[in-house]
Amino acid sequence: MTDKLTPLREQIDAIDAQILDLLNQRAKVAQQVGHVKAETNAPVFRPEREAQVLRGVAERNPGPMGDVELQTIWREIMSACRSLEKRVTIAFLGPAGTYTEQAAYQQFGTAVDVLPCSSIDEVFRATEAGTAEFGVVPVENSTEGAIGRTLDLLLHTSLSISGEVSLAVRHSLLSGTGNMDGVTAICAHAQALAQCQIWLNNNYPDIERRAVSSNAEAARMARDDHTIAAIAGERAGVRYGLGTVKANIQDDPHNRTRFAVIGQLQAGRSGQDRTSLALAAPHKAGSIYRLLGSLARHNVSMTRFESRPARTGTWEYYFYVDVEGHVQDEGVAKALEELQSNAAFFKVLGSYPVSLN
Repeated sequence: MTDKLTPLREQIDAIDAQILDLLNQRAKVAQQVGHVKAETNAPVFRPEREAQVLRGVAERNPGPMGDVELQTIWREIMSACRSLEKRVTIAFLGPAGTYTEQAAYQQFGTAVDVLPCSSIDEVFRATEAGTAEFGVVPVENSTEGAIGRTLDLLLHTSLSISGEVSLAVRHSLLSGTGNMDGVTAICAHAQALAQCQIWLNNNYPDIERRAVSSNAEAARMARDDHTIAAIAGERAGVRYGLGTVKANIQDDPHNRTRFAVIGQLQAGRSGQDRTSLALAAPHKAGSIYRLLGSLARHNVSMTRFESRPARTGTWEYYFYVDVEGHVQDEGVAKALEELQSNAAFFKVLGSYPVSLN
């Protein structure tokens, strides 16, 4: 066995040496890029460029490694090289161990500084104030729908959406002991409790369910009090030293949450982009039809249409719309110009690369 493994290990060692040399060559070029960006005051993070690189990795991959695994490696390479230019700070909806933190690392890699915030409002404030260069906030869940507070804040902020992350939600039932002995309450964010309702009804119908500020907070509570079990992701379980009672307890196996990356940066075209809008229609017959007709006339595909009360007490609504393409695309630009002329309120929330996942 040893005789057969030795030459293979020697090959791996030789390849590793080449990889190490090439990684440092790349890092040196990245440092030069940083100097040029500093001279021109260009942003360190370019989401469209990184999206193109990651898509290119998948397109050129001959195997046997999987596309997702290679993209994960490349994301960390770009993150480490970016940090040589400047280490950026990312605000996210905390505490540590939330899905939002996971989304932040999935977008930026781990060579960043993270700033956990106690609320979505605080993420916006930290990013608007420049305490963080970017913020990551949940926008919608495939099971429970839109995150209303995020939509309300996007309406009035000066920030733009510069990226999105689509994250598979895998809920686990966690406890300090890894079992349910002595547990009298199951804690989680209200949405997580709703997403696991059928499973909980079938398995623990008599245990109290208690909504808390976040799944990570529930995990912290379970660490400190063994009468409490938490519904959270595996990342939170590891961070707070909990045992897994049961993994993947979400009722919908395809449950996903979409997160927005917000900041002062307006992303350029990547070739596979999405544009988010906020609209209000005038009080005229057929006004909604005229608004949406602008998209159809210019062959712009709408991927999301959602209404939300304007909170004025007068039964007015804002409409949140996602369309395929970038504001710099000719067809999208023409459609939006026409749409704006027919709208009582119009705001581009951002154009950004479509999530890779």
